[in-house]
Amino acid sequence: MSSAPIIFQWTGEAMAPHPRFQRECDASFVVGENYRLAVQEHRSQANHNHYFAAINEAWMNLPELMAERFPTSEHLRKYALIKAGYRDERSIVCNSKAEAQRIAAFIKPMDEFAVVTTHEAVVTVWTAKSQSKAAMGKQVFQESKSKVLDVLAEMIGVQPETLTRNVGRAA
Repeated sequence: MSSAPIIFQWTGEAMAPHPRFQRECDASFVVGENYRLAVQEHRSQANHNHYFAAINEAWMNLPELMAERFPTSEHLRKYALIKAGYRDERSIVCNSKAEAQRIAAFIKPMDEFAVVTTHEAVVTVWTAKSQSKAAMGKQVFQESKSKVLDVLAEMIGVQPETLTRNVGRAA
């Protein structure tokens, strides 16, 4: 089955697939079986654009010492997602602190956006969750957007409302 959502229409009695998806439904579903459908609300492009403009605004206003750590606004966005809790976490227990440091040094270049730390003999790797429309629905995206903008506003020393208001003027 495809990972892309299949569009259905309510007929008044049943959900019927859009004709474009009929062949895929015939191949994927069994007549008489039960399937769970979930409403997927789409987020607006304006909201999406506002979010990325705010990230760019924060990136442009990073203090000098932080600017070196985040070479692009994408590095900053992924860091803020991780810090805001929208992350995947993996830990590796090693035999020694030295081994943990070697493994961390090996892992770090594999994902330039990952946050890799060591504590004693444990390596922890955090990677940002995807905010693609397929991976994150409207409500979770809005929650993550709000928390990420809070993190960014704190990093540049302004209130979140100030950051978003300035973006609104620039847009």
